[in-house]
Parts: sequence; structure tokens; C-alpha cells
Amino acid sequence: MEAAVVDIGSKLLKAGPAIPDQSPSLIIPTQMKRVPAEYNDNDDDLPEDVVSVVDPVERGFITDWDAIEDLLNHVLYSNLGWEVGNEGHILFTDPLSTPKAIREHLVQLMFETFNVSGFYASEQPVLSLYAVGRISGCTVDIGHGKIDIAPVLEGAVQHIASRRFEIGGTDLTKFFSQELTRSNPSANLTIYDVEKLKEQYSCCAEDEFANGKTYGTYALGIVEQLVRSISTVSSENHRQLLENTVLCGGTTSMIGFENRFQKEAGLCSSAIRPLLVKPPEYMPENLNMFSAWVGGAILAKVVFPQNQHVTKADYDESGPSIVHRKCF
Repeated sequence: MEAAVVDIGSKLLKAGPAIPDQSPSLIIPTQMKRVPAEYNDNDDDLPEDVVSVVDPVERGFITDWDAIEDLLNHVLYSNLGWEVGNEGHILFTDPLSTPKAIREHLVQLMFETFNVSGFYASEQPVLSLYAVGRISGCTVDIGHGKIDIAPVLEGAVQHIASRRFEIGGTDLTKFFSQELTRSNPSANLTIYDVEKLKEQYSCCAEDEFANGKTYGTYALGIVEQLVRSISTVSSENHRQLLENTVLCGGTTSMIGFENRFQKEAGLCSSAIRPLLVKPPEYMPENLNMFSAWVGGAILAKVVFPQNQHVTKADYDESGPSIVHRKCF
């Protein structure tokens, strides 16, 4: 049985067997509905006041562990074909700078609740580079709830130079909703309606690209933030990092985004211009939407056969803290 690879995002969960040149077999919303036990959750006529919406992942990090357990039960047993008592290996993608407590809670959940035979986790910037055949470079990950900029050298994230901003696609949706309401106060659109409109019709503006003046949060645009991040790494690595830049995250799939990024790169303050890495032709389309998952599938083909993962014996001997020693 192939190892399972799971990437839990703020908006979407991507999962599937570790087959590197294919898209994840399952892509579902992370958001869930919580229904009281006395009701049938398949009933379309449930009263609104008894259903609560749960977002178990906020700004990239897990916040509701009960919901995540239910979600993973559905993913692993109902969709990926796991059987109770015959669970396999599993690899998770870690968002940049995931707190130690979250990593430990996840490995504990996997061994004590799901009884996995092996566990591994790796940071998303490293995995996104693996997906395009690189071990060094820089990732610009613009997801639903955050922006991560991370230089990676020889498969290791340079944390001191990395940057994380708590702004992402969900904030664009809210901004879009405010503008729609301002221009047409009689419009009765839910945030779900606005999200769909954004996904279908939005495109990247020709100027003021992700600029602080637009969002009122940060003084520099994305490309300049990238350049500032790289400037804190040894100068001998600047070219290797900037000329192997990877865009990832759902927001980067917006029409015109890549062209706008390249235009800004040509105008940036750095003598070395950021250059985007094109994915190999054999990789699935829209790789930026799930590049960390694909990188995880590639890595799973190495760590589990070579016994580099956390085993049940490792966990029983050292407890959850083993994840920091074996998964990096």
C-alpha cells in the first residue's frame, strides 16, 4: 500500500497515495459543519440554528483538533481505503514555522488514535521546491489565510530569513465583498457567493501589486518582500535563491498573477532579479495549487523505503518530541 500524503490547508485539504506525477486523488474543503447528535447530518432541511460552521485550520495552523480528527477519519478510511487495524504510512506537509506543540499533537494523534505504522512531516517550502526538481530556491506561497516567503538551501528552510504575513485569499474575498456592497447595497451575497465570483472572474491588477497601500498592512509589495528576505542570507547564495523562485498557493493561480510578478521582478531593487522556475512537463497542470502535496509524494518515496520515518517503536520510546529529531 502506498503511503498517504496529506496537506491540510486553511481552505482545502489535499490527500492521496504517494504517486508524485499525479494530482492528489482527493481535494475537499477543510471547513466543516457540526451537527448535533440527535440530527441526521444528511438531512438537507436541518434548521440553520442547529448547524455550526467549523474552520479547523486558521491562517495555516490547526486550531480545532476534534474537527481535524473527524476530517481525517473521513479522508483516510472513507476515501483512501484504509482499514481499521491495517493502517499504513502517512506524510504530512508542515506550514512554514509550525509551532512545536502542533507538530507534537499531530504525531500523537496519528500514533495514538489512528495507529499509523509510520509517520513523517516536512515543511511546505521544501516540498514545493522538490515538486519542480529543486533542493535550493525560494518559495512565495500565497494561500487562503497567509503569505509565506521562504529561502531554502540544500533542502533546509532558512528560518531566520523567512517571512510570514497573515493576509491571503480570504482577505481578498472580504475586501471584494466590501466593494460589492459599497457599489450595490441591495445585493444580498453571502461570503460563499463572493468567493465563487472571485475565483471565476478576478484577475491581477496591472499595478499596485499586493502593495501595502491597498491592504493598509505592509509597506512593501510581494517581490520587494522576497528581495528583502533573501538579503539576510549570505550574499554567495543570492543568485541561487532568487533565480529559483517558485510561486505556490491557490491565490497565485489568479489570471495575470505570474505576469505581474515578473514585471515587478524586473523593477525591483535587487541587482539579481527573481526568476520563476517552470515545473517539468510531466507534472500535473495547476501544480502551484498543490505543489507541497506533490513534493510530499516525492519525499514519501524516499523516507519510508529507507526507514527515515518515525516508527511506532520510536514514538513509544521518546513520545511526541521525536518528531523534532526525525522530521526536518
